[in-house]
Amino acid sequence: MAYKILIADDEPEIRDILHLYLEKDGYEVIEAADGAQALSALQDAALREEGVDLVILDIMMPGIDGYRVLRNIRESSNIPVIMLSAKSADSDKILGLDLGADDYITKPFVPLEAVARVNSNIRRFYALGAGKQKQADELTLRDLKLDLASCQLLQGERAIELTSVEFKIMKLFMENPGKVFTKQQLFEQGWGDDYLVSDNNIMVCISKLRAKLSEDGNAYIKTIRGLGYRLEK
Repeated sequence: MAYKILIADDEPEIRDILHLYLEKDGYEVIEAADGAQALSALQDAALREEGVDLVILDIMMPGIDGYRVLRNIRESSNIPVIMLSAKSADSDKILGLDLGADDYITKPFVPLEAVARVNSNIRRFYALGAGKQKQADELTLRDLKLDLASCQLLQGERAIELTSVEFKIMKLFMENPGKVFTKQQLFEQGWGDDYLVSDNNIMVCISKLRAKLSEDGNAYIKTIRGLGYRLEK
């Protein structure tokens, strides 16, 4: 399942550009035009037991401002919150961080930098274990079963031998079926290092995984042109 991002900002243009870039990066995005809508969206997601995984929160919003929304979030949740504001004074940043914000982006901003900040906070909170994750002994999808204790992949009764990198990437895929992952995300998950644009390790790894899973290269892992790869449900 894709990570869900809430964008709370009273400027439609800001919401639109962030929505576009985050959705392209594989995130599910919901929007709020003010603080009241942000709190309502968070409550609705919690009632549906879906939750929100990260909030991008503007400070200067009509009615309930971002600081008050942040205080409300921190009463019950430690999900990542990135403050977004034209207020660039150090005192404003310090106040946001003291209230529990995880990061701070000053307007105007480069959309790709904002996406990078989201990726970093998501990775730190969830992939590196800061967040509360549902733990399972195994992951199952279609005829695949990934045993997390033994690091073994089964396809029906057939055992498929995986390298450590292949295991990490299959784990990421099977935890998020249908979600598109970029080469950068897969590289950082598999190798735990900064992504190298010229590196072809991901293409080789995906090719080997496909060959191990099926003679049909697209039967399980599909290439999404211009975006990355996803594991078919």
